[in-house]
This record gives sequence, structure tokens and C-alpha cells, in this order.
Amino acid sequence: MNRLYLVLGNKKFLQLLWIVNLAGTVYGYIWYIPQMKNTEWWFLPFVPDSPTASLFFVIALTGFWLKKNWGLPAALAAMTLFKYGIWAVVMNLLTLTVSGSLPWQGYMLMISHLAMAIEGILYSPFYRIKPWHFAVASIWTLHNEMIDYVFMQYPIYPQLNLYIRPIGYFTFWLSICSIGLTYFFSMRKKRITLAFPWHNGQE
Repeated sequence: MNRLYLVLGNKKFLQLLWIVNLAGTVYGYIWYIPQMKNTEWWFLPFVPDSPTASLFFVIALTGFWLKKNWGLPAALAAMTLFKYGIWAVVMNLLTLTVSGSLPWQGYMLMISHLAMAIEGILYSPFYRIKPWHFAVASIWTLHNEMIDYVFMQYPIYPQLNLYIRPIGYFTFWLSICSIGLTYFFSMRKKRITLAFPWHNGQE
């Protein structure tokens, strides 16, 4: 485990992770363009769920590079990376079950989103999240549920239209799980707390 966190805290690895997540964020927003073109402007911040989650992580990583620990984007990243990472994997598996096939992009999305969920958990011990950061991020996460499944702005999976109600129910509890995991890894008193050695002038 110590070796793992030495890798996670390595400057070059963080630089690579920043580039990969930035590229994924840009690709994600491009992927959402057709849906955003048909979305009222006041819903736009809540439609591209996964790229916004990775954007929060890019901001948190930028803070690490500046030797800052920005608690709010970190809290948002911790919750939404796990939530939308797992959500996309489950939705693509459900699409495969319902339709009997999945294009190669679907498998690519499953791999990339599973990586999102994993990095959201692995970097949680590095975050310094205050109670108000946690509260705001929790409200954002649950509020996004209302936008998606009350105002029907959820990501479009045409094969799954008949299952929107159970999907909404599943997503609500996935949000609760994401909030709980963020508390467990980043907020509770008896937790693993990690720091980047080069923040203290060490390599």
C-alpha cells in the first residue's frame, strides 16, 4: 500500500494523470454536445455529468501542483468521480443485457469510467475537506439527481428509456453511497491521511 501511494504522489504520475483527465474531460463535453444543443441553458451545468466530475478532479490536481489543497473541488471530485464512474459502468452493462450487444465505445466507456471511480477513491486520503465543503458537495450531488430524474435531463441511453424510474432510484442510492465513501475516506477522524512529500520540499 505504501508503494501505491508513493506512485500516486509522484510528480510525473500526477502530471500524466492531469493530462489524461483533461483530455477525458474535453472528450466528454464533446460527447454531450448533441444533448446540450437541445437543453435549456439553466440545465446545462447539470447535464454533462461525467466530464464535469473529471473537471473537478483536474482542478483538485491543479491545486496539488500549486501546493494547495482546494477542499471544495476535491469533495466534488471524490463524490462525483465514484458516482458517475460506477453509474456509467452499470448503464453500459444494462445496455448490453437489454440489447444483446455493445459497441466498442461502450467497452471503452466502461474502462475509462471504472478508472474514474477508482481514482476518486485512491486520492481521497490526500484531500483536506472541511465540513462546509462536504455539505456543499453533498447538496450538489443530490440536487443533480433532481435535475436528472425530475426534470428528465439524465444522460441519454435510448435502449434504457423503459427503465428510467428504477435507474433514477438506483442513482439516488449511488449518490448516498458516494457521499458516505467521501466521508469515510476524507472526513472521519480515524482515517488514513496522506500528504505529497514535495509539498514540504522533499522528493
